[in-house]
Amino acid sequence: MQNQTAEKAAKPAVTSKTSNLVQSAMAACLGVFVIGFVGFSHLEVVHNAAHDVRHANAFPCH
Repeated sequence: MQNQTAEKAAKPAVTSKTSNLVQSAMAACLGVFVIGFVGFSHLEVVHNAAHDVRHANAFPCH
């Protein structure tokens, strides 16, 4: 006697479209955090670095 097992093709848990959407959303959240919240830091070095990046990218901050 032989035990035969049916092997099904593995279906990916996450589709490519969903993966791209999640990656885009996370990148947007990171961008908002860096540009928005880091600029309001009480540490002068961090604030100045964020401020300079805003000006370098023509992003209004005043």
